[in-house]
Amino acid sequence: MLKEKLVEAIALRKNNKPQEAETLFKELLKDYPEDAEVNYQMAWTCDFMGKESDAVPFYEKAIANGLVTDRDGAMLGLGSTFRCLGEYEKSLKVFDQALTEFPDHRSIKVFRALTLYNLGRAEESVSQLLIQLIETTSDTEIKSYDRALRFYSDKLNETWK
Repeated sequence: MLKEKLVEAIALRKNNKPQEAETLFKELLKDYPEDAEVNYQMAWTCDFMGKESDAVPFYEKAIANGLVTDRDGAMLGLGSTFRCLGEYEKSLKVFDQALTEFPDHRSIKVFRALTLYNLGRAEESVSQLLIQLIETTSDTEIKSYDRALRFYSDKLNETWK
């Protein structure tokens, strides 16, 4: 029963019926309050509806209760939600933890860079974004400057006279 209801609620959210999905997730949470997947999907639905503050405890419970599938997505969602709420230090802490578990996850690195910007660490933010751009672009013009961009990526405020 849990699996079928979970699939149904996810489908409702995907079909742009988040209020109906939220109602179904609330029912599931009554019967399965500790289920990591149900909590994660509820958090995602809250975020989808612009209810970031409501999403936080569901993300936290999903992660704490051992979410395996989409754990990276839950950590990205929680970090991003904290950033949207202006909780920048909490956001950075979540992203740092996420990168210890998922060190090659580019989306987490990019969202972490946004948080660094919000914390007034613009140089570090731009540096990290620049590295992600260099490593993922297929643009030949940018690729032709790979070596120079990598060199300057951690020297953004230096000058040479």
